[in-house]
Amino acid sequence: MSSFRSATARPSRRALACALAIVLFPVVASAADVDEDAKTLDRVVVIGMPTQPLTFETDPKLPRQPVPASDGADYLKTIPGFSAVRNGGSNGDPVLRGMFGSRLNLLSNDGGMPGACPARMDNPLSYVSPETYDSLTVVKGPQTVLWGPGASAGTVRFQRATPRFDEAGVRAQASLLGGSFGRNDQVLDLAAGAPRGYARLAANRSQADDYADGDGERVPSAWKKWNADAALGWTPDEDTLLEVSAGIGNGEARYAGRGMDGAQFRRDSLGLRFEKSFHGALRTLQASAYRNAADHVMDNYTLRDPNPMSAMPMPMASNVERVTTGGRVAADWAWGDVALTAGMDAQRSTHRSRSAMGRGAYAALPWSQDARFRNLGAFAEATWTPAPGRRVVAGARADRAEATDTRATAGMMHMPNPTFGQTRRETLPSGFVRYERDIAGSGLGWYAGVGHVERMPDYWELFSANMGPMGAANAFAGIAPEKTTQLDVGAQWRGERGSAWVSAYAGRIGDYILFRYTGGGMMGMTSAVSNVDARIHGAEAGGEFRPAPDWTLGGSVAWAWGANADAGAPLPQMTPLEGRFTAAWDNGRWNAGVLLRAVAAQRRVALNQGNVTGRDLGPSAGFATLALNGGYRFNERVRLTAGIDNLFDRAYSEHLNLAGSADFGYPAEPVRIAEPGRNLWLKLEFAL
Repeated sequence: MSSFRSATARPSRRALACALAIVLFPVVASAADVDEDAKTLDRVVVIGMPTQPLTFETDPKLPRQPVPASDGADYLKTIPGFSAVRNGGSNGDPVLRGMFGSRLNLLSNDGGMPGACPARMDNPLSYVSPETYDSLTVVKGPQTVLWGPGASAGTVRFQRATPRFDEAGVRAQASLLGGSFGRNDQVLDLAAGAPRGYARLAANRSQADDYADGDGERVPSAWKKWNADAALGWTPDEDTLLEVSAGIGNGEARYAGRGMDGAQFRRDSLGLRFEKSFHGALRTLQASAYRNAADHVMDNYTLRDPNPMSAMPMPMASNVERVTTGGRVAADWAWGDVALTAGMDAQRSTHRSRSAMGRGAYAALPWSQDARFRNLGAFAEATWTPAPGRRVVAGARADRAEATDTRATAGMMHMPNPTFGQTRRETLPSGFVRYERDIAGSGLGWYAGVGHVERMPDYWELFSANMGPMGAANAFAGIAPEKTTQLDVGAQWRGERGSAWVSAYAGRIGDYILFRYTGGGMMGMTSAVSNVDARIHGAEAGGEFRPAPDWTLGGSVAWAWGANADAGAPLPQMTPLEGRFTAAWDNGRWNAGVLLRAVAAQRRVALNQGNVTGRDLGPSAGFATLALNGGYRFNERVRLTAGIDNLFDRAYSEHLNLAGSADFGYPAEPVRIAEPGRNLWLKLEFAL
């Protein structure tokens, strides 16, 4: 059975908070007299704000509420329009404006890290620990072509910055977090260097037990994970960088909504990066290469006991691996009022698996490769400024995508695969154009843009479904690429005492890839995938107002709508209307804040339709939760932050959700997994 403790076995929250404060006080006291020029520790992040049209940027090292994120998808939920399909306590699958999977281009250090599980148990952001990165950049919609193919919903980039040193020295940032349900995190970011080079280590460990919902019921959701990434950089002058990096990580996670748990999340990463700045028309030249490997084990015996009444009554495990290699070359140019970025990128990915009945039996079996993918793309994106405050931004890219089916057999009965050895090849164009206007002296700006993306079906869409479209041998043979055309419009205002923004979109998706599910119980769920035409639209808005120097009031609202145009029915897995409202006080030493999150009921559903992870389980109820946070800055380098999420211990569940697994006592019919009840946390941060 699991080494995780149950939710009811934790110490009292008050005792936990007091004990942590006592343990950490000597560290705080010893750092009380540090230099005031250190990096300022900013306020708690509750709602993300755009930095330019359709672009959100933030520092993922900043504390956030709800409780600081354990994975990339969790952190994204601070940006309006994002939600996630919950797997358990960690490793949720991100959703933007109701769009999911490879419609979101998810990158870490500009490299792809697609997971290996056929059901996305280890989605790409499962391998991202946000606090080990320096920046998070999100571009919503098909409004950039610079960072890879198929980004119809948006592009997400977790990045580490280059540490530059004017003289020899050491820099460090670290944090400790403790909280309810056994939450226990440690993060260290250490860099040492001189003008000609540097070494950097970013590492973290995160752990939590099963949580209890608002009714006090235990929800299987525990996890443990760790990561360590090292980089060596050579900076012979201020215009040149050559960096080599390597990283490893692992973990385990218990899932209330799946028949198996994640017993291993092994990650191995290698990277190489070159950057050169120039002082003529050619401004910068960048080149990078990477190799990322995900070695994932799923089983029903490490973190649970096999259920004899389930579809998997005996101990069994599946080991899957995906190795992805790729690279990118790009150059930035500038001529007068025109700036241009152009280049090429490439990616190659192979997937293999092995599985067996019995505890650990899979490890003695040989690997079997089932899929290969390749993509080669060329891109160019330009900004023209014909007059002050006026910009035209446009981009185009073309991708040559390949997918090869190397499965000799397919299905539970291991029948001969009719598409064994076949390769699909597609040439996929993408592009956009956007006009931006700033009205002089008003703080007001607006934009309008239209983009088109053609997206190759991904591994999960080509290989995970039991059946393909009507008349096709399987999904690999029958699923067509998606074609998304979308209009994005919006406006932003910035004034002395506040800011506000609004954005709206409307799009058509030709050959939208839709999953339909039937069956369940001991026989398991059967999936079929097909193409339909879809329509989407929605809006987001937000703002901040500072009525006094120490006070900030803020809020955001996000709404997404989708329809299956072929059937005249709702599109599944659309996020309901959500609003977030905040009030924060900060006098430079003390700070406090409150967050009200309100989510409307979702009545527009497509029962048992969805994507490879989530499906509509039926209408969902609305809910509201209240959270509090506060903190104290001992100086510019040391800060203590505390928070209470779900203050009133509300029992609720999200619309995007997995059905609770019968292995953990849920009934056979779909039941949504409940969210955590009242949750206390305490975080200490310091920088050197």
